[in-house]
Amino acid sequence: MIGPGSTSPLPVAPLLRVEGVRKRFGGVIALRGVNLVVLPGEVHALLGENGAGKSTLIKILSGVQGHDGGTIEIGGRPASFASPAQSREAGVAVVYQDLSLVESLSVADNLLLGREPRTRFGFLRKRQLLAQAQAFLRAQNIALDARAMVGSLPFAYRQMTEICKALMGDVRLLILDEPTSALTDDEERILFEAIRKVAARGVGVIYVTHRLNEVFRISNRVTVFRDGQNAGTFVTAETNMRELVAAIVGPDHAVLKAPAADAADAARAPVKPSEAVLRLNGVSNDRLDRADLELGAGEIHGLAGLIGSGRTEILQTIFGLRPIATGQASLDGKSLNGIDPATAIARGIALVPEDRQVQGLVLEHSIERNLTLPRLPHFSRLGWLERRPAAEQADTAIRRLGVRAPNASTAVKNLSGGNQQKVVFGKWNQPVPRVLLLDEPTVGVDVGAREEIYGVIRAAAAAGSGVLMVSSDLPELVQLCDRVSIVVDGRIVRTVARAEIGSAEELHHLIQLSQPSEEHA
Repeated sequence: MIGPGSTSPLPVAPLLRVEGVRKRFGGVIALRGVNLVVLPGEVHALLGENGAGKSTLIKILSGVQGHDGGTIEIGGRPASFASPAQSREAGVAVVYQDLSLVESLSVADNLLLGREPRTRFGFLRKRQLLAQAQAFLRAQNIALDARAMVGSLPFAYRQMTEICKALMGDVRLLILDEPTSALTDDEERILFEAIRKVAARGVGVIYVTHRLNEVFRISNRVTVFRDGQNAGTFVTAETNMRELVAAIVGPDHAVLKAPAADAADAARAPVKPSEAVLRLNGVSNDRLDRADLELGAGEIHGLAGLIGSGRTEILQTIFGLRPIATGQASLDGKSLNGIDPATAIARGIALVPEDRQVQGLVLEHSIERNLTLPRLPHFSRLGWLERRPAAEQADTAIRRLGVRAPNASTAVKNLSGGNQQKVVFGKWNQPVPRVLLLDEPTVGVDVGAREEIYGVIRAAAAAGSGVLMVSSDLPELVQLCDRVSIVVDGRIVRTVARAEIGSAEELHHLIQLSQPSEEHA
């Protein structure tokens, strides 16, 4: 390990040097004098639990926030940005978890927004813009159609559009905040190759992630923050998973939080499917093609497949967000055809959506209000909300889920990503849902919060809920699920028991074998 104050000589002059940077928000100290050095051409991973200070430093480097003390140098020159525009002018590009795309515009329009090719009279050269964007995507081997409207794309493709937008500029320092949170293994490989090409040009890359396996695949060095301070800097090739986990959560908790070397080793005892609580028989609509599925009570059933395969659309159809054109869906033998989300909730179906901030929470509202939203009639009398029972249930949910917040009146927007996700889960815990639908349930949460969410999922199954989950994290599916169904073009083409899947690599191989033959030409 390289200590936080190490004076070891570096092979080249740093591109970025952060020394003793401090930041306070009222009575909360977010950064307590952090240090970070990024070299030209280096991919430098930045790790830490939610609330460790990673996002605060990123916002300082991007000009969104100022810092209270310490120094920042880029290319050996002092840097202090009063706005994002100043940061971009210095060559800093940031891709946040929360995307900044214009969904009503095409991919090409977004990639070249603000730098569109124009005639000398100011008219847009649309054909040139499209050609320029498509050439860039082709050069990066990224399967995006430059003509596609961003708002029509699945979340993962919107995320890749955001990354491409940053890569197209004159970038000296590229900061990626959870870039693979909703990508499949194949898309990760494409992204990693794009990152390596950027680094080969001498660009420094700060790579923020909670997926520790990625650190060893893409980074040269790693810096860990804990409680707003440096917990260590490591040469990736000279460290290991347990050492990083110990730095992230502290040595006293490392044994509890360290991921297993093989996710299958840490898997729960498989549950034999009981009577089917949920059935899909030949269900078709605008995205599904004769989908068949059975989900047993107490079963955790995974949906695996490529982005755009129809996994999310299966959950949306069950929840009443997409109408069923043909076929039958049933819950406990009663038809789900023609239901809407309100009816689904009343029938005991709960959905934890992929994009928690847009689809799962009201960010300006308190934790208490978010937790009670799905059951307002239960807490109301003659149209008036009864605060005491609502507050009591919120306090119980906060304690049970381990939500870290001052109190139930805290606005959800002020919580870390992991704690926001716990609130989304908490909305559906009372009463226990008959079917719990999970779409990428651990996107953007740290290693500690991830294990806590796994505990919530297992507890729901143990209480009798049928759990149907979509995840692009294949080790997660192997670790949690009793069975996994592979989805291709809106149809479930294969269902395998966990005993048939020895590892995430084997599951990835099954997904590839399930694709239409022309995709393997």
